[in-house]
Amino acid sequence: MTDYPTLTLNDGRQIPQLGFGTWQIEEEDAPDAVKTALETGYWLVDTAAIYQNERGVGKGIGEWADIFLQTKIWNESQGYDRTLKAADKCLERLGRDHVDMLLIHWPCPDKDLFVDTWKALIELRDQGKAKSIGVSNFREEDLRRIVDETGVTPALNQIELHPSFQQRALRAVHDELDIVTQSWSPLGQGGGMDNETVKAIADETGQPASAVILRWHIQHGLCPIPKSTNPDHIRANFAALSFDLSDDQMGRIDALDSADGRMGPDPSDFN
Repeated sequence: MTDYPTLTLNDGRQIPQLGFGTWQIEEEDAPDAVKTALETGYWLVDTAAIYQNERGVGKGIGEWADIFLQTKIWNESQGYDRTLKAADKCLERLGRDHVDMLLIHWPCPDKDLFVDTWKALIELRDQGKAKSIGVSNFREEDLRRIVDETGVTPALNQIELHPSFQQRALRAVHDELDIVTQSWSPLGQGGGMDNETVKAIADETGQPASAVILRWHIQHGLCPIPKSTNPDHIRANFAALSFDLSDDQMGRIDALDSADGRMGPDPSDFN
């Protein structure tokens, strides 16, 4: 990983800055997609219990022992005891004795179980079943509550983030708390590549539009995890590591932020 950009987590470990996402990749397609990503050069693979493809992801990784692998505890498995059991099932499906990062998938504030779930993740980390622990889709109030009640700060928060929904306020909280920001749907579910500004910068740089957006994430210190099953797209996304955007180009993408740019569920009412 000498030339592969990494970020330092608050537990001292390194996380690859560009990852491969597997949301909506079917179990039977996951082995080939993951294998293609690893052969292309990706070092981080993201999955989740609810994706129902952990077995396929595990098969795709195979003997690649040094891959940074992360998965997530689903909403119905929240609570201390259920989380411990759910994590063991994740590891069984993945065919591994630990993951590099284990996340709570959503805070589910109406359930009010995420503090107990976080305590279970701390126990799983102490047992060595998860080298690092974090959260996904957590709001500022959720983050502060688990830190206040346990004294343990998540290493990472995986949130929806793309040029039309840049989450600047939450990113500032992450910076304050020393939490890495990981971007899901970093390409805006593909829509960002059709933006005229992005297309113009792609022409200027001679790079794929997807790589331009991912490069914007990387230069902002974010950790994007694009998903694709198309080998050409997987390789095009990886081109984000091969060039730089100018300050002017970064600023033009920064200007695409929109107050109503959210595409996925709102964590405040998703349970």
